[in-house]
Amino acid sequence: PSAPAPAAPTGSAFAQDSSEAAAKEPRLRDTPEDICFEATANAIALHPARALLAAGDVDGDVYLYSYSCTEGQNRQLWSSGHHLKSCRDVAFSPDGQKLFTVSKDKSIHLLTVEEGRLERRFPKAHGSALNCVLPIDAHLFATGDDNGGLKVWDLRKEDTILEAQQQEEYISAMAVDGSGKMLLTASGDGTLGLFNLKRRRFELLSEPQNGDLTSVVLLKRGRKVACGSSEGTIYLFNWDGCGAASDRFALRAESVDCMVPVTDSIVCVGSLDGVIRAVNVLPNRVLGCVGQHLGEPIEQLAVAPGGQLLASCAHDQKVKFWDISALGDMVVDDYRKKKKKGVPLRALSGKAVGSGEDFFADLRDEAEPEAAAGSDSDDSD
Repeated sequence: PSAPAPAAPTGSAFAQDSSEAAAKEPRLRDTPEDICFEATANAIALHPARALLAAGDVDGDVYLYSYSCTEGQNRQLWSSGHHLKSCRDVAFSPDGQKLFTVSKDKSIHLLTVEEGRLERRFPKAHGSALNCVLPIDAHLFATGDDNGGLKVWDLRKEDTILEAQQQEEYISAMAVDGSGKMLLTASGDGTLGLFNLKRRRFELLSEPQNGDLTSVVLLKRGRKVACGSSEGTIYLFNWDGCGAASDRFALRAESVDCMVPVTDSIVCVGSLDGVIRAVNVLPNRVLGCVGQHLGEPIEQLAVAPGGQLLASCAHDQKVKFWDISALGDMVVDDYRKKKKKGVPLRALSGKAVGSGEDFFADLRDEAEPEAAAGSDSDDSD
């Protein structure tokens, strides 16, 4: 006798099969998942062309991760434990093939991105602990230390082409102009330094501002320089007049600890209060909150190629990602509406609302800049 035909699946069986299939499909997210570390990550950098993140931690370890908006697809590719003390900064070379790392142990390391192999090492690069590194072009890079020392290195010579000690406190951040000829250094002594790379010499030092200068970026097609300070103020300088600030913008934040440009007018700033704010410069406005590490000071920010994603690291031992795609389309006009007191900081992404309404209860409107002598109007933009 022939075997009985199998029973047709019931509706509930179909539903179960389809739900199991859906469960196996990797879920797409707006942003990659958090990356968790065993120690606090001091520094992060995003690859100029690929979905790769480098991080350095307080134990001196350096990691390379691939990141993805597909759930469960973040991967650690390699780790390096060559530094003896805290890794203070990491940066990809312009071509994305090398990774520069600097440490409290006074050394500079140059690693291959593909394998994490230590290719070059400068063991006693400075007399003091190193704090930051900036690749300038295929051959030149700059380093700054805890005592205000600056060195510019040429990899072809494996030696320095410029050494300077113009600032009295740590070099917190550096930036270079679009032509690669002028180097800017922000310092804990409150000054902005300007160095001529082509002529290999020091040019000028700004007047000291209130608090440590913690960050420096170029905006407005290179015509404006913005520096963040530990007092929660953004100082603006004209490119052709870096001796004195042309404008200042006081955020109602504890500090501006790090700052990255997102567009020609918009920067994201990280603060001691753990909040990442989007700020428009000239006209000066706080646009809202991009995200937060709840109550944990932000150490560093990095923007992915294309300007759609922002990465942040903080004292919670996590790297988080934020969707900043909306910032590129924001238009801020000069007209200032009358602000109502007690309005919470506007959330600029779905993840920015954090732990709920009460988290934003004391983040009041922050859009009133501190008036400054010679305040800028940037009518030509």
